[in-house]
Amino acid sequence: MSIIKVDNLTKDYGHGRGIFNVSFKIDKGECFGFLGPNGAGKTTTIRHLMGFSKPLYGNVSILDKDCWEESYILKANIGYLPGEISFPNSMTGKSFLDMMANMRNLVSREYEKSLIERFNIDIDLLIDMISLGDKRKLAIITAFMHDPDILILDEPTSGLDPIMQDTFIDFIKNEKERGKTILLSSHIFKEVEATCDRIAIIKDGRIVDEFLARDFKENADRSYKMVFEEKCSVYNLIDKFHDFEIKKENELIATIKLKDNDIYKLIEFLAGEKISDFTENKSSLEEYFMEFYELDRDFEEVTL
Repeated sequence: MSIIKVDNLTKDYGHGRGIFNVSFKIDKGECFGFLGPNGAGKTTTIRHLMGFSKPLYGNVSILDKDCWEESYILKANIGYLPGEISFPNSMTGKSFLDMMANMRNLVSREYEKSLIERFNIDIDLLIDMISLGDKRKLAIITAFMHDPDILILDEPTSGLDPIMQDTFIDFIKNEKERGKTILLSSHIFKEVEATCDRIAIIKDGRIVDEFLARDFKENADRSYKMVFEEKCSVYNLIDKFHDFEIKKENELIATIKLKDNDIYKLIEFLAGEKISDFTENKSSLEEYFMEFYELDRDFEEVTL
């Protein structure tokens, strides 16, 4: 069952800015990674899901309710963590959480207490006096304190130190196990790789690829670096695998990129060559992501 549905969502701000025909679905219990750099359209899409902006074209719904028309109903079921956070600085963390608990009519605050302990924050301090990282922790606790079934997270670990980033990743994994439906918008590859079941890459307001994280891990290109003992071996490699991407480092060292099902062809070739070293490197999500921007870079270099 699809909990979140985005269908041909378009918001055109002119001059190529906005989002254009964005479509995706998120099923119950799924963590969906929305991957892109700043300005790609992630936050604009999320603002429509939260009912902060009305689509120019297309439809956006959560639990089969229109996000613009029925946003006031939906917010009770959603934990929203914005990319940019702002608090009333005259309050302590505790008084702010008390206010949010009253607004949400929380009966039990045990889950909130567990979050405070997990993220290790002193809520008795004035918000104005705490660090950016602690403000982010306070925002996380605020988003999750009512234990919502749907989580919409925009750059959730921005401002957190590496230890707290790992704590957050473990927390999201646990929320997945509890059956939460999660949209995780990020440009941090580590947290997307660690938590997401499906990933969409957005560029210039358009989704340019969508894939299962499992399939990517199983089918991603692998590069193999070989150090040969004879100069002719590199040229034999280039001749034998001329249809593949090969990087020649010098007369004895070369790297080739292959799919898993082509490795046997490489092993057969190496059996007839003298080789002193062989190493494997599987393509990362970051490398795959950057391929969508290399064409732009190459174009700029040519036209300058």
